[in-house]
Amino acid sequence: MKGGKTALYEALKRQILTLELPPDHDLDEIRLSEEYGISRTPVRDIFRQLAGEGYIEIRENRGARVIPMNHGTLRDFFLVAPMIYEAVGRLAVQNFRRSQMERLRECQERFRSAIARRDPDAMAVENTLFHAIIGDMSGSVFLKPTFSKLLIDHARIGYTFFRPRDRAMESNLEKSCEHHDEIIEAIEDRNEAAMVRLIFEHWELSRGDMEMFIAPPSLPSEVLKRLGAETRAPKVRPRRTAKA
Repeated sequence: MKGGKTALYEALKRQILTLELPPDHDLDEIRLSEEYGISRTPVRDIFRQLAGEGYIEIRENRGARVIPMNHGTLRDFFLVAPMIYEAVGRLAVQNFRRSQMERLRECQERFRSAIARRDPDAMAVENTLFHAIIGDMSGSVFLKPTFSKLLIDHARIGYTFFRPRDRAMESNLEKSCEHHDEIIEAIEDRNEAAMVRLIFEHWELSRGDMEMFIAPPSLPSEVLKRLGAETRAPKVRPRRTAKA
């Protein structure tokens, strides 16, 4: 059984990735201390660790909160993510260690199992960890902090990807798992070209769903319905009266 400190750390990460704790949510240090049966000092330690990993931010005299998401950060995410993913992927192929490859395979098996169970929380957590391990493989002290933050926002923006609503999304989920298998093979073969191709295919797979999440379909409007009905209705020409 996991201790209170470890349980709190893992719970907060999962709750942030799955939007159970939404962006900007204030974290209650006292409540968490009581809930997990630990003193406030280890709770603060966990806050500092999560802040260093990009999950939360600690504000002076205002406590900790889940990192926010706004229009600016979302726009920047879609602009920057593919470039960072490509750079990290290239470096992972060049620098990975065998022990990291073993961790990646184990994570992939947990991801596959989560898909089979249709467990969206587990899918989100294991998918994020899968890519985080690739970030570790890159060995870049400069890219890793940015990459970690991208993965957190990717999970939060794209959480609907793990809750498929139709056959097309179900198919995308299965394809995502296949991509992971192919990524593992590309890294092990040190095939940089294949890795780059897979990174962009994997990105495109979830990008459309993430954009749909950000800009959902508009709500039906009774006014628009009436206007549409009037547009479709046949026009009746006025009857001409005979001239005197």
